[in-house]
Amino acid sequence: MIAVRDLGVSRGGMPVLAGVQFALSSGEALVLRGPNGIGKTTLLRTLARLQPPLCGEILGDVDDIAYAAHADGLKLTLTVDENLAFWARVFGGGDPEAAIRAFDLASLRDRPAGGLSAGQKRRLSLARLMVTGRRLWILDEPTVSLDAASVQLFASTIRSHLAAGGAAIMATHIDLGIEGRVLDLAPFKAKLPAFDADDAGGFL
Repeated sequence: MIAVRDLGVSRGGMPVLAGVQFALSSGEALVLRGPNGIGKTTLLRTLARLQPPLCGEILGDVDDIAYAAHADGLKLTLTVDENLAFWARVFGGGDPEAAIRAFDLASLRDRPAGGLSAGQKRRLSLARLMVTGRRLWILDEPTVSLDAASVQLFASTIRSHLAAGGAAIMATHIDLGIEGRVLDLAPFKAKLPAFDADDAGGFL
């Protein structure tokens, strides 16, 4: 579904990761691990084609990808129902009712998104994935603002997505109980250019 070969990515013009390689097939999950600042978000944004790589190849159909970032991406004046219906029309994808059930949003369906709590907004944001019809979900810290019960709803949704032939790449510090591979990004940390004293204009 996606293959990455000798990929290099940058943040603010500075290389952060180099030589990243992996392949992911349908039914598989990949969890990115590494300390804060290692480049997990930058890598995910590059995989989602939101920024160009420094080098290397990303093989796979960009139209297969649904990306969920830190921002919830909701229209605050629209209700829960209207938000999901909007994204379903945009993507021509899945069933909003299934998303409502999966994330326990039935009691909130007529409430404007702007009136939801942080956790409820996050559940609605994640529910949007189900109406995209996209097979590869790229997720950046998807469980932020979720309580334990909502984390389990999300984990169950991921398992169902994988069982249906989908795939997921996630940056998360939480063990979701999902079988999958872990990719430690520490070995791919880019080496910064050596400092040249001449570049300092003579200052020591």
